[in-house]
Amino acid sequence: MTQSVVIQVGQCGNQIGCCFWDLALREHAAVNKKGIYDEAISSFFRNVDTRVVGDGGSISKGKICSLKARAVLIDMEEGVVNEILQGPLREVFDSKQLITDISGSGNNWAVGHKVFGSLYQEQILEKLRKAAEQCDCLQCFFIIHSMGGGTGSGLGTFLLKMLEDEFPEVYRFVTSVCPSGEDDVITSPYNTILAVKELNEHADCVLPIDNQSLFDIISKIDIMVNSGKLGKTVKPRSLVTSSARALKKHQKPFDAMNNIVANLLLNLTSSARFEGSLNMDLNEISMNLVPFPQLHYLVSSLTPLYTLADVNIPPRRLDQMFTDAFSKDHQLIQADPKHNLYLACALMVRGNVQVSDLRRNIERLKPSLQFVSWNQEGWKTSLCSVPPVGHSHSLLALANNTCVKPTFMELRERFMRLYKKKAHLHHYLQVEGMEENCFTEAVSSLSALIQEYNQLDVTKGMPVQDLPRLSIAM
Repeated sequence: MTQSVVIQVGQCGNQIGCCFWDLALREHAAVNKKGIYDEAISSFFRNVDTRVVGDGGSISKGKICSLKARAVLIDMEEGVVNEILQGPLREVFDSKQLITDISGSGNNWAVGHKVFGSLYQEQILEKLRKAAEQCDCLQCFFIIHSMGGGTGSGLGTFLLKMLEDEFPEVYRFVTSVCPSGEDDVITSPYNTILAVKELNEHADCVLPIDNQSLFDIISKIDIMVNSGKLGKTVKPRSLVTSSARALKKHQKPFDAMNNIVANLLLNLTSSARFEGSLNMDLNEISMNLVPFPQLHYLVSSLTPLYTLADVNIPPRRLDQMFTDAFSKDHQLIQADPKHNLYLACALMVRGNVQVSDLRRNIERLKPSLQFVSWNQEGWKTSLCSVPPVGHSHSLLALANNTCVKPTFMELRERFMRLYKKKAHLHHYLQVEGMEENCFTEAVSSLSALIQEYNQLDVTKGMPVQDLPRLSIAM
């Protein structure tokens, strides 16, 4: 069994991380009734005997003594991390896993990347090495951050280069929350474009999450719940929301939105944690879904989504779940893969689902989806027998699709509106080590990425060539 380390950077990264650890503990508690430290738990948690002086003796088997998350929490403001340390998850982390400052990055990528990067590099490396040493077989780093602010975008992407240099064999999966068009951080287009350049160069897989999509999903659920159509009974043991708070009206329901992202990560790692008839390792995602190094941005969709409001309604038919996974309403980024070109697609199913159900639905959906001519069979599937708590089955679809191109084009357009006027540029250029060519290089990197997607889009609709095969002598 392999292990993964989660690195939470900035306010957004730590808030999502907090939801993830809460839900992961619930999931393991529901499956592991006897409280035995097993391989599934060891993938994200260490079992520590707190009576041992010093760091605590790690116990590889037997009863759970004290679980510690395989995580490093980083924020240049201490507010969110302090909240976590005072909350119900305080026992899961200790001071050796935390790096905080009090000044913050001021929504400035350059401060996060150039100033705090060099200032905290040794400290961060030491904590990462310690986390790696406590793993038997470290497979993956999960970085959770947002792209619009300063710490998440700047320090979050500084980390990626460090990880690549220090742990070149370990996969780097990044969950990046992208700002919406109505973002309240004026400089977010600069921060995002500067961060994307680093993601292009140093990430293995990026799961972009759109704040607007999350907000739309939660709003739809609120409307359905308040209309009374779905019933208003809260499932007491459902995994998908941490508490009934998600049912209350929030102007910006970040708790419920963060829970959706936490569920994405739970489903993504379910096959690496639990048994299943068709397991998919994390390295297989990168291997099968990323045919070209820079085209590693994956569109994710989760279904069923109504469970995110914990409402009791009859489970939808299995086939409907597969149909929903290819619907825009279930995507965590505003894009339309159905009318664009697929490079590859992964379906990660949980629960009591048969391989025959998977095959049947792929055959049913294939005619309506356009794959590149050289990868018509570009499907990767996994079946994990353990469903989310309180549900019979769930599905996470990951699509490498050219539909992410409009998102990048819009980001470039928002960047250029500021950059043409040189607005707010002085805030960045007064940071030591930050020069104007950082901006021109970043927008060139993004334009090159858009061009790669353009070249693929040109091939859309081309006939599939039946390539000659070697004849085998009998």
